[in-house]
Amino acid sequence: MSVQRVIEELQNLGMSGYEAKAYVALVAAGEPANGYEVAKRSGVPRSTVYETLGKLVGRGAAYEVRGDVDGVGYVPLPPASLLERMRRDFDHSLDTLESELPSLMSPSQVRLVHSLSERRTLVDRAEDVVASARTELFVSGWPQDLDELKPIVRRAEEWGVHVSAVVFGPDDDPVGWTTEHRFSSPDVVEAYLGRRLLVVVADRRQAVIGGLSAEQSWGLYTDDPATVLLAEDYVRHDIALHMVAERFADDGFADFWLGDPGIARLRELRAAALGAPGPGDPDDDDEPERRTG
Repeated sequence: MSVQRVIEELQNLGMSGYEAKAYVALVAAGEPANGYEVAKRSGVPRSTVYETLGKLVGRGAAYEVRGDVDGVGYVPLPPASLLERMRRDFDHSLDTLESELPSLMSPSQVRLVHSLSERRTLVDRAEDVVASARTELFVSGWPQDLDELKPIVRRAEEWGVHVSAVVFGPDDDPVGWTTEHRFSSPDVVEAYLGRRLLVVVADRRQAVIGGLSAEQSWGLYTDDPATVLLAEDYVRHDIALHMVAERFADDGFADFWLGDPGIARLRELRAAALGAPGPGDPDDDDEPERRTG
């Protein structure tokens, strides 16, 4: 990590730019440094360097040491100790806000629905939804898109959140209770939709629904109850259908799936609406496979 990146991250955690530069200079010095030396190493103006060092001392990120000859020098709080102190302070602030902030809220008069027009924004908002989950989380998507969410999904599992996932394609590193979508190949589904769908729903309270492709990504975040319920039921129904297929695989389910007129009609309507190949497409009538995981 570059020095500039370290300085930026220290600023993100509450230090001013000058404080961050001065602290990094003290860490790099390896021995007590006076104000002149810190200014020279850090680029902090000499006119403000002692004020800056005083602020570091005030926040406990540096200490004064007095020598017999060179006057006052400064040494940093060791980085590991600083980071642990910042972590404790940050956790304390979060705990306080989690306890007190909700009491300041007025009853919501509107429901949020906002667009997500870039892949990074879509994934970031999906991570927010995952992080908000406290009881249950429903996720559906392609492995290459879900991979970015897996670290925070695993953290949710560690907190006791029940995770249910539908994955379009093999996933060698599944999270939660995973069902692999098997009725059509992932390529066929993506061709029908023109993109890969990503759905994330937390506690039936908020959801992200998006589409990703090489050319363009779009999506939305919402806490609208009707939309959230539809998104959750979309994932639930996919899981339930695969469970039914597995349970009745030896009782003619494949024949029903391929030959039932009602199912065929739904296929045809979907193909017509999307301008995609109809049931004649060789991949469209893939026989449901038994679950192997």
